[in-house]
Amino acid sequence: MAVAAAPKRPRVTARNFYGGALDQAERLDLEQAQEIEGLDDEIALMRVRLKRAVEEHPEDVQLLVKGLDILVRAVGARYRLSPKSRKDLAENLAAALNSLGDQLLPPEG
Repeated sequence: MAVAAAPKRPRVTARNFYGGALDQAERLDLEQAQEIEGLDDEIALMRVRLKRAVEEHPEDVQLLVKGLDILVRAVGARYRLSPKSRKDLAENLAAALNSLGDQLLPPEG
């Protein structure tokens, strides 16, 4: 007696795995998001959000520290994925910290 071959299962991708839980607009967004490589846009967005948090809630140090922690992790992840040098990473982090410092304590003058 011959055993029937098991039916082939389609390859599971984010598109078809999450698709049922998304509305049509989100499915289109998912398709676009899958074309993006790297974290540059996310890092830029995090910087904008962190700047807004500093402007709108300068007294909320816990919020600012959490935002900065997220930004540092994202930048760190970007450089683990990229061949950029440690020097570039240090310069970018220093610029982010200086910008945050300028927002918290604007230079007098």
